[in-house]
Amino acid sequence: MGIPSELRDAWASRRQSPLVPSPSEPPVGDSESTIQDAVAGGVKTACITGAVTAVPVLVGCRVLPWAKANLNHTAQALIISAATVAGFFISADKTILEGAKKNSLDKLK
Repeated sequence: MGIPSELRDAWASRRQSPLVPSPSEPPVGDSESTIQDAVAGGVKTACITGAVTAVPVLVGCRVLPWAKANLNHTAQALIISAATVAGFFISADKTILEGAKKNSLDKLK
């Protein structure tokens, strides 16, 4: 007893993700390189933003009486991670928009 081949093929074709290109479609090189550049730039910006944000937050929580009393370790981590994530997404978004603009101008020429 098994699954008939027609049902198996229909089920397998349903499970393929629309985000993964099928072998018959040629990959789009420009968009893939833009996404890779965006992720690389976002990670670099996130590392820099995390370090730049962590220093004043941690020093402020040791020195300032209000911050010492009101910002526990979770709040400090949330402040630092929010700045880091924002830096990543802003940088990645700018890179993707620049790549899309360049690609659209190249297609017009």
